Amino acid sequence: MTMSRVLDPQPVPVVETATRSRAAPVDAAATSGIGQPLAPIFTAMAVMVLTIIALTFARTADMVAALWGAGGLAVAVWLRTSRGPLYDACFGGLLACGLAAGNLLAGNSTKTTLMFTVANMMDIYCAVLMARRFAPTLNLASVEGASRFLVSAAVLAPLPAAALVGGMLWWINGADFLETAQTWWFGHALSIAVVGSFGLALTKREVLRLRSPARATEAVVLLGLLTVVNMLIFGMQSLPISFVTLPLLLLIAVRLRLLGVTAALLIISVLAIGGSMLGHGPYVSAFNGADRAMMAQLLVLFGYLPILLVAALLEERDRLSDRAKAGQVRAERASEAKSRLLANVAHEIKSPVGGIIGIGELWRAGQLGPVTPTQGEMAEMLVKTARQVEALSHDLLDVARAESGAVKVELRPTDVPGVLDDVRRATALRPEAQGIRIDLVSEGDGLVALADSQRLVQVIGNLTSNAVKYGGSGGVVILRASRIHDGVRIEVIDHGPGLTAEKQTQLFEPFNRLGLERSTVEGHGIGLALAKRLVELQGGSIGVTSTPGEGACFWVELPAA
Repeated sequence: MTMSRVLDPQPVPVVETATRSRAAPVDAAATSGIGQPLAPIFTAMAVMVLTIIALTFARTADMVAALWGAGGLAVAVWLRTSRGPLYDACFGGLLACGLAAGNLLAGNSTKTTLMFTVANMMDIYCAVLMARRFAPTLNLASVEGASRFLVSAAVLAPLPAAALVGGMLWWINGADFLETAQTWWFGHALSIAVVGSFGLALTKREVLRLRSPARATEAVVLLGLLTVVNMLIFGMQSLPISFVTLPLLLLIAVRLRLLGVTAALLIISVLAIGGSMLGHGPYVSAFNGADRAMMAQLLVLFGYLPILLVAALLEERDRLSDRAKAGQVRAERASEAKSRLLANVAHEIKSPVGGIIGIGELWRAGQLGPVTPTQGEMAEMLVKTARQVEALSHDLLDVARAESGAVKVELRPTDVPGVLDDVRRATALRPEAQGIRIDLVSEGDGLVALADSQRLVQVIGNLTSNAVKYGGSGGVVILRASRIHDGVRIEVIDHGPGLTAEKQTQLFEPFNRLGLERSTVEGHGIGLALAKRLVELQGGSIGVTSTPGEGACFWVELPAA
């Protein structure tokens, strides 16, 4: 793969080579100068310097290029600073000047300079176009965004220029087309993947993470340790400790996220490829010439670059976690406001309703004067309606207290059959229970649950009342108590019309009456929501099983005493 003499009388690399870590401050400057008119000028100057360094280093090592840092830097800054077609034209012109100047100052002939400048500009422009088309957000902090950028800008964009260079050198001096194109593609793809990703990751948000002295110290220590390890692997010592690099990269991904990983990949690329080209590292004994550089490229591309996706996944997880926490805070605040509103409404309703009930009772009893039969019916209706409003206010207050955590439960051994019998007797006296048989079934002895007896009566009474109102058409309601493996199960069974699967999922939502708002059945849609909260406060669970046309079974499971 080594082509030391291509077109010029002096050694000229087919493709340009390794960049040094000085690319990082240049990229940082470009990042901090987003939107500044001097960014294209500084970028062109940096590209010229990197071109000279790359070509000089390639000739020193008497090898072909393995990492073309100028291309990755140009792509990153162009994508970060672009402001329209005129800006793109000026930026592209300055980059071309920088590339041409670097080639000429490095000693390339005019013909070689022209060919490499055109090919490099094709690389850069294709990468910018592909990134804008397939990764328009330039967001590497997500798996999708990072994958789109790497595939479109790093993998696919260098292919046309690689084919162009391979074809031209084959036509000029009979160089192997596939070998030349492969050499070009590896160097430029790696540059865009590593240097370009670092440039895009170097955002204000990422830099602000390092404001903390502890975090900055941690970054210096981890990156410094990574640098030392790779200098030992690919430097003069060539120690066989390459297995240490991957755990360090994973640790950097966990602790420093995207910016840390891209900086680490840049450090590894420079040391691994540069050391291999100078004849150091683990590939010296098995490979010769440019093959060592290619092995180092393969190591970075397929061994270490996937860690960038791990960092992107962690960034995405952090972002989703922050959104979830913010949503939870908003939901808790909204719930607190709703609970306060319900409590205030309930308190405001209770006082005037109490007065209305008193006046209605006096009117109906004739203590306000003679009462005609029609007036008596109206007074009775008034009292009945007012009591319904009073019951609603009590339910609203209970819901508000339950949601705010103000409801206290006293868990004591509670005789479940006794609770069910109390509920059965109380429900049987209600007008809507006329003509409905309420049966009590106790399966086994010792059905004692750890519960608050008063709240349990409230819950089972609500379920039984609903069974009578909504499932009374079956003529029978069954209250059943049985033992389960670690507690007591209570079932309220009716033989009414049943519930669809969709309605079952909505049952325990407050103020949801499942479309029965205009029916003759009284209710407010908060009883089941309150029952669910009260059961949960007692350490139990509540649910329903039902089939349309076959009735419903509401169940409550409580821990055994």
